[in-house]
Amino acid sequence: MVDVQNRRDGRMITLDEAGIRDLLYPVTILDRERDRQRTVARISMSVELPHHFKGTHMSRFMEVLGRHDRDFDGRTIPAILEELKRVLDARSARMTMEFPYFMEKRAPVTGAAARMDYRCRFQGASGPGGEDFVLTVSVPVSSLCPCSREISSYGAHNQRGSITMEVRSIAGGDGLPSMVWIEELVSVAESSASSPVYGLLKRPDEKFVTESSYDNPVFVEDMARNASVQLMSDPRIIWFRVTAESLESIHNHTAYAVYEWSRKDG
Repeated sequence: MVDVQNRRDGRMITLDEAGIRDLLYPVTILDRERDRQRTVARISMSVELPHHFKGTHMSRFMEVLGRHDRDFDGRTIPAILEELKRVLDARSARMTMEFPYFMEKRAPVTGAAARMDYRCRFQGASGPGGEDFVLTVSVPVSSLCPCSREISSYGAHNQRGSITMEVRSIAGGDGLPSMVWIEELVSVAESSASSPVYGLLKRPDEKFVTESSYDNPVFVEDMARNASVQLMSDPRIIWFRVTAESLESIHNHTAYAVYEWSRKDG
């Protein structure tokens, strides 16, 4: 049959990206506690389209994805990108997966268990400049305002917020990114705030969370710095960006703080 995509194009414009996006697809993610977990990802895949090709072969994205329908992490995304470049005759390829990741979290006093979801993203790229993989994890947290506590006779305003960490890890001997677990980044975020957020709390747990938050007040700037200090101390991590947000309970705006860092010898 006639292959229209392979016809030559005379406009001499190389497209930075051409591909598919907003694809909902069942995936298996490595789980530190339970080995593996199934979830649903929203996937984008693209390649650079040379100026002499009229179009790319969209069906091949699905074919490549289907051949790699197994555990997804920073060590499997590069293989998908390499195959995309090969089958589509492209210099560069990109892939993004956004998905909810679930962890069982126990209440601090009663031990009542409930699942918590965390927004995660795998983002990979491969091209003439080399390989790249960024893991992003966004963690809901709670913060209590130090200023409010200091100036008030009793009580202090508190609110839910989030700490989002984007990280690159050092390549191992096989050239693939070192493994950084989602659970590790969740722990970094939760220990950087006044309190974690829980899916289920009984009254003794709520009392504990309220009082421990009061004993550990933090500004949004503190949360960003606390998380950054922990990430900088991890020898696997060569670059990160931390974004802390606070959904202010007594204002109609969101407060935020950002810090980006790279390891000089990374």
